[in-house]
Amino acid sequence: MKTSEELKELVREKYSDIALQKKEANAASCCGATDVSGEVYNIMTDDYSALEGYNPDADLGLGCGLPTQFAQIQKGDTVIDLGSGAGNDCFIARHETGETGKVIGIDFSEPMINKARINAEKLGFNNVEFRYGDIEKMPVSDGIADVIVSNCVLNLVPNKPNVISEIFRVLKPGGHFSISDIVIVGELPESLKKDAEMYAGCVAGAIQKDEYLGHIKEAGFENITIQKEKTILIPDDILEKYLSKDGIDSFKNADLGIFSITVYAERPGSPGDKTREKKKVKLSELDTSCEPASGCC
Repeated sequence: MKTSEELKELVREKYSDIALQKKEANAASCCGATDVSGEVYNIMTDDYSALEGYNPDADLGLGCGLPTQFAQIQKGDTVIDLGSGAGNDCFIARHETGETGKVIGIDFSEPMINKARINAEKLGFNNVEFRYGDIEKMPVSDGIADVIVSNCVLNLVPNKPNVISEIFRVLKPGGHFSISDIVIVGELPESLKKDAEMYAGCVAGAIQKDEYLGHIKEAGFENITIQKEKTILIPDDILEKYLSKDGIDSFKNADLGIFSITVYAERPGSPGDKTREKKKVKLSELDTSCEPASGCC
């Protein structure tokens, strides 16, 4: 069993390599970490191209949702993106927060940081910056963010409660987050859980859905809501690398699900002098099949 530091180093090395891969290879694999599927092109990613602020050079096809679409970002907000990659969600957020706001991307892969900075310079964005750092120890001060977003990153971190506590620390009172991530219901086969590629591929590092939502509640967040949920299906030609034919059949027939969820939650307290016309999240207004965070809302 690898230690937390060994797992983090594995992810750092893998995503430094992924920074140099084409989007097509990343989208047709599990977060760019596994072999490419010939059966399915888009395994986890959602289509960003219709969102304002989208820049194709920053889209590496590594996400599992569209957290910035649900993040209720307002003009002048300070937004932090955890695991910012080549800057995709940061540039979408920058469109929402405008020139009067600020966007900070945090990533611990130097090639990703370098790629993101080049993209920001090409776009002439002076209010978007990228900081090298570990999201378990964010290189930002207490209470500076109005909104935090993240796309398919927390499942890569061994100690998820640490990250959630850090999110609480850096959010302003009354601030909120919208995070897309991979969770599971049921038990993954041991061969998937133990495999390093599947860990870096956002699957083996995922935890139980109820446990994930429980960590958010335990950190002190309120109004926890699942804004979007979709099932992730791993193609046979990828599963064949980890499971026998019988194992694949058992995996498919088991009471098991791998899901991408986009979760919203608020840090308690007043946002202070700034007036925020924060629209309450209503599940009936969402364009997807959603459900409240079980036991947490």
